[in-house]
Amino acid sequence: MAFVIQVLLLKGSKNIIMFRNYLNIAWRNLQRNKFYSAINIGGLAIGMSVAMLIGLWLHDEMSFNKTHENYEAFAKVLRSEVWEGNRGVAEVHPIPMAAEIRSSYGQYFSKVVMASTPQTPILTFESKKIAASGKFMESGAAELLGLDMIEGSRDGLSEMHVIFLSATLAKKLFGDSSPLNKTLKYNDTYLNVSGVYENFPLNDEFKALEFIAPWDLYVSMFPVIKNGLNEWNDMSFPIYVELAPYVDLEEVSSLITYVGKSNYNEQHQAYEPEIFLHPMSKWHLYSHFDEKAQIATSEPMKFVRFYAAIGIFVLFLACINFMNLSTARSEKRSKEVGIRKTIGSVRSQLITQFLSESLLLAALAFCISICIVDFALPWFNQVSGKAISILWTSPYFWLSGLMFTIVTALLAGSYPAFYLSSFKPIQVLKGVFKVDHSAAIFRKGFVVFQFCISIALILGTIVIYKQIQFAKDRSLGYEKNGLIRINTQNTLNGKEDIFRTELLKTGLVNEMAAAGSKITDVSQSNPFFSWEGKDPNKYQDFGFIAVSPEYGKTVGWELISGRDFSRGRATDDAGLIINESVAKIIGFEDPIGKTITWSPSFMEPKDFTILGVVKDMVTRSPFEPTVPTVFLNQGFTPWAIVKFNASANIRDGLAATEKAFTKVFPTLPFEYVFVDDAIALKFAAEERLGKMAGLFSLLAIFISCLGLFGMAAYTAEQRTKEIGIRKILGASVANLWAMLSKDFVVLVVISMLIASPIAWYFIKEWLQNYTYHTALHWWIFAGTGLGVIAITLIIVSFQIIKVAVIYPVNSLKNE
Repeated sequence: MAFVIQVLLLKGSKNIIMFRNYLNIAWRNLQRNKFYSAINIGGLAIGMSVAMLIGLWLHDEMSFNKTHENYEAFAKVLRSEVWEGNRGVAEVHPIPMAAEIRSSYGQYFSKVVMASTPQTPILTFESKKIAASGKFMESGAAELLGLDMIEGSRDGLSEMHVIFLSATLAKKLFGDSSPLNKTLKYNDTYLNVSGVYENFPLNDEFKALEFIAPWDLYVSMFPVIKNGLNEWNDMSFPIYVELAPYVDLEEVSSLITYVGKSNYNEQHQAYEPEIFLHPMSKWHLYSHFDEKAQIATSEPMKFVRFYAAIGIFVLFLACINFMNLSTARSEKRSKEVGIRKTIGSVRSQLITQFLSESLLLAALAFCISICIVDFALPWFNQVSGKAISILWTSPYFWLSGLMFTIVTALLAGSYPAFYLSSFKPIQVLKGVFKVDHSAAIFRKGFVVFQFCISIALILGTIVIYKQIQFAKDRSLGYEKNGLIRINTQNTLNGKEDIFRTELLKTGLVNEMAAAGSKITDVSQSNPFFSWEGKDPNKYQDFGFIAVSPEYGKTVGWELISGRDFSRGRATDDAGLIINESVAKIIGFEDPIGKTITWSPSFMEPKDFTILGVVKDMVTRSPFEPTVPTVFLNQGFTPWAIVKFNASANIRDGLAATEKAFTKVFPTLPFEYVFVDDAIALKFAAEERLGKMAGLFSLLAIFISCLGLFGMAAYTAEQRTKEIGIRKILGASVANLWAMLSKDFVVLVVISMLIASPIAWYFIKEWLQNYTYHTALHWWIFAGTGLGVIAITLIIVSFQIIKVAVIYPVNSLKNE
């Protein structure tokens, strides 16, 4: 036994010594060929950096909501319903639904918690006034959300007049002092701070939850909520649940399908509501539903696949550079292989040696990539809207890094190792060895593949930016410049005339109007509109916005027919203005003076006369059709829309507006948003995609060009004597440049011919996601091709001309 152990130890020590020798040889080769080693390591480092950045981004996306301690049992209650043949999914329910679930199916749930929609009150402590976003939630919310309590305990919401604050909000209100048991003002209600919880991370559903207050307080503060406790027609409240231990979600979801259905009135029964559970694990990446209410891929999941593919391709491009340069320089190492085989080295040893060299280069590249990623992360986070950091303390990160390096080394070094180790020593040592023609074909094929990927990414980036510009050039239907919106915290009604008068006194404000929605959104919609000739079996949802008479003048909408609202006409309260989309739907040749009836289930039907038709305004996504919208001269108007004079200084206008606002609303903070800034935010997702795709495209083309630079240098080096002879025979530098450049240009042209139809197909599929999208013009492909050819010529020309201008005698003197 001892002998066997000694043999194994001896064998193991020999393997270690041999591996160390391989690394020493690899290090000497690296130092001997500094130029090509720099290209290999640099290309691998950039490829690894891209893959690492995308890997960290993917980790963040895949770990959404996973900080919740009950992640696997957490779910939302969703509602699928058919409205006259059209199925949709919503996550809001009537107030009695939560109690119905508890009473009928309580044994399947540990917690059932109803919540309000996000509230944005003014929280006041002493002289500080802050608009915060939070929710009222039923008992058990703190346990359900798994709040990480900094001060207080999770049962601190058991009383009515209390509130939990996030750590950030507590800091804003109370500074460094403890907020526990201190009193703040919620609008006009005094509440005691009973707890402070750690902020939810950015990759969490509840990241914007700055405060939590008891549901009973919500009921007591708002009479409309109290009156709706038994109302099944007001579907406005999300419900969250935690499954009981060992309960299957799919089974429970099928059991609760028709819970509460018997309580809906006849009108809602016609919509066929079906209740089901949506697990937290699918909230982020699988949040969209198709027409059959089956889970469909969401935009985040599309980005996950897109960036994952880019990361793999870019890393593969770097590996191709390694393969190309290693096989291209095979003649330089052929004698080494021949001698080693002659003195007894077997092929497996040579393969191990070459893979060791690849591993050394990959390890050096990985170390450099860590530095690149650490340097690039602040910018990358800004572009991607993330808060990603390198997971320095995670053993999984370093284990993944080790595996990542080994896989990259094997991927990059496997073909060169098997190719170089296949040389026949007799041919090499006799001097009759010639590089296998198939290796050259492989190298050219790899170059073509590299540029196919690079060209496709460039084309995609160009079209993304073209699509963004196409949407930005779309007519908004109103004038956005000099326009701001002000959140009056639901206190504008009754004071809009006073505020308007104060603003007009400044001489800096052209007009002011009250509105029920932001200009850049339609927050309310309703299917309960009817008109003469409407098909009773056709479902039609209209957005509707309550406005004051000056709204049209303030936003500068374009009146197509009829007239605008007038403050001097009391009958305008029974009138409405429609946009072009509504006019097309109702189908009247002349809609002015026609009647539209509004008959929601909670009030008596009311007739409205059409006063005017305005041009469609882009109020939601600039990439989608305009929302059919009606404007009423009555209703709830929490937003103030202010238009500055064209000649007014914006800074002076804001100061005057704030002064007037503080005078009329002394208890509210002055919070405003420029409408053009709000519009810019609607392009954020596409611009983020464009910036990231642009960055990765540049890196991909850089890696490809880096390999091309190395290949051009090697080609020029190999053909130095040929170039000298041709110059003696009369060839000019231009002739030599054209001869040597042709091969590289042909490869790029082939790449363009392969990449263009593939890119065209996928780009066309992506554009189909948008109703309004740009066209795919031929010049995009032609321009990209010419640009890549120009870059190629610049890269190869440097090396070719450097050799071509050498005096022929110097090229031939070592013969």
